[in-house]
Amino acid sequence: MKDSRRSFVGSVFALVLGLTVAIPSFAQGAAFTPVNPAQPTEDPAKIEVLEFFSYGCPHCADFNPLLTAWAAKLPADVVVKKVPITFGRAAWANIAKLYYALEVTGDLHRLEADVFRAIHGERISLFDEKVLNEWVVKKGVDAKKFGEAFNSFGVMSKVKRGDQMAAAYKIQGVPALAVDGKFMVGDMALSEKLVVADKLIAKVRSEKVGKGAGKK
Repeated sequence: MKDSRRSFVGSVFALVLGLTVAIPSFAQGAAFTPVNPAQPTEDPAKIEVLEFFSYGCPHCADFNPLLTAWAAKLPADVVVKKVPITFGRAAWANIAKLYYALEVTGDLHRLEADVFRAIHGERISLFDEKVLNEWVVKKGVDAKKFGEAFNSFGVMSKVKRGDQMAAAYKIQGVPALAVDGKFMVGDMALSEKLVVADKLIAKVRSEKVGKGAGKK
């Protein structure tokens, strides 16, 4: 009888231990790491979430619909911004320019999913400038407006700035999420990244509220 009871208790303990191991802890070094030094954000009144990405990255293609759906449900005090980066690759520079040029023409929201699909699903080489230009025109983008934007100083400056930000945040791979210039979400399953981002947003919000209360 004692052996049966000991066996039962042991089984329950093993089950609880298994559940404990399966649940990831929200701890620095596992779920997130601090950004050191912390980076400035554009609007201190907002909690800024940055996604460093590239259209050339297949994981970014998988992450895009998840991020889009998540961002659509965020409260008004949170802003999500995307930063295309190149890692010094000429081909990735062209698709970073594509992002900003579509932003200028007003076609970014309409075509972003199509860009990922063209590269990773249809195997269209949008890394090549000629192919890229032909593709956007077929998608209904004004050729003249796009061409001027694609080769503009403003777009080139934004691409350069994106790479500078990636260096400041010490980005090693994409997609990568940064929260309010203070925290980097850890390397984990794509869906888990957003769970951690939610927790970091709550953490930052709590800290902002605490600082506000301290000033009164």
